[in-house]
Amino acid sequence: MTNLTKATANGQVSFSEQETAEHNAAITAWTAGATDRAAAEVRTTRDGLLADTDWTGMSDVTMTAEMAAYRQALRDITDQAGFPQSVEFPEV
Repeated sequence: MTNLTKATANGQVSFSEQETAEHNAAITAWTAGATDRAAAEVRTTRDGLLADTDWTGMSDVTMTAEMAAYRQALRDITDQAGFPQSVEFPEV
């Protein structure tokens, strides 16, 4: 394991055991959250693509079957086998 240090007025000082444990816990938590962050990014992209086509669902517009299928594929993106690390966004 790497010897963690911090800069102080007296130069470089090694982390205490408590500081090392806190650092390791923070790294572990960040790593564990990678899937959640990836999922949030995919959902944000998906939500933007849905918002871009919201106008097709207005009462004075007839939504094509192609657009309905595209929008459904966007909503179903979280059901893809590789979600969230490997997803394929549908195309119009």
